[in-house]
Amino acid sequence: MNMNNMNCDLQTGICGDAGEDAVQLIDFNTINEKITVYYVTDPICSHCWALEPVLRRFEKQYGQYFNIQTVMGGLLESWNGFADVKNGIGKPADVAGHWREVGEHARMPIDGSLWLTNPIQSSYPPSRVFKVIQQKDEQLATTFLRRTREAVFVFNQNIGEASVLIEIVNQLNLDGEAILKEAEQGKGQQLLEQDFALARSLGVRGFPSIIMINKENKGTKIVGARPLEYYLKGLEQTLAKTSLQPQAPSPLSQLLEKEVRLFSKEIEVMYDLTQSQIQSFIQKELDETAYSAKTILNELYIEIK
Repeated sequence: MNMNNMNCDLQTGICGDAGEDAVQLIDFNTINEKITVYYVTDPICSHCWALEPVLRRFEKQYGQYFNIQTVMGGLLESWNGFADVKNGIGKPADVAGHWREVGEHARMPIDGSLWLTNPIQSSYPPSRVFKVIQQKDEQLATTFLRRTREAVFVFNQNIGEASVLIEIVNQLNLDGEAILKEAEQGKGQQLLEQDFALARSLGVRGFPSIIMINKENKGTKIVGARPLEYYLKGLEQTLAKTSLQPQAPSPLSQLLEKEVRLFSKEIEVMYDLTQSQIQSFIQKELDETAYSAKTILNELYIEIK
C-alpha cells in the first residue's frame, strides 16, 4: 500500500494509488473457503464516503450471496515526514480542495474546511476504535464507522480527537471512555496491524477496494468508488453465475429507522430515483411526524425523529 498518497482522484474514484484497473481477476490460495467480500477502507477516505449509496444497495439487495468483512487500510498514519509531491499534498491544508471536489462530484456532502482550521493528524485513532468495537459486535462497528464519516465529512468534526470519538461511541450505548482506553492500550493497534497485513495480502494499494473470494480461492478485485454494475459483474464472476436475483429494497420507513440519517443521493440510488423525485417520494413514503428534513452543503437529508 502507498501510505504517502492522500490524493482522491475523481476519474478513478480512488483515494491513494490510482494506477490500477477498476476490475481485475485474481487468484488466491490462502483465503477462506466460503464466499467473502473484503471491503478495505479508512475512516477519512473521501471516495469511501462517496461509495456509501452504492455499497448499501449492493449489501441490501445482494447480501444473500456473500459475507462482508470490513478491513481498515491505514490511509494516514501521521503528517510527520508525509509528502505526496505528485498530487501536491504536503500538509493538511492541501487536502481541503480534494475533499470538496469529491463531495461535489459524488453529491455526498463533504465540508472539508477542518483541514484548514483543525486538521486530522492521523486516521489511526478512529480505526483502532473501530477494530475494538468490531471484536465485540460487527454491526455496531459498522454503525460506528458510519457515524464517524458523518461527523468528519458532513459535520466537520475532527474524528482524530478523543472527545469526538468518545461521544460517537457513547451514542451507540457503549462506554466511550472504556472503549477508547482499550483501543489506545495496545489492543487496538495490534488488531489494526492484522488488518494492514490482510490488506497487503489482498494486494490493496488504494481505497476503497472490494475483493470477492469464492471457495476455489479465486475472485475479483474492484478498485475505487464504482457504479453498482461493477460490483454485480464482479459478484457474477466470483460466483460463476450468469444472473443474480436481487432482494426487494426495504421500504424507506424501515431503512430510515435502521440508518437514522439518509442523504438524498443514498435514497436516489437505493430506489432508482432522480434528484427531482426525492421530495415527493419522501412525502409519500414517510409520515411527516416521523422524520425531519434538512439541507447541508446544498444537499437534502432526512433524520428520524
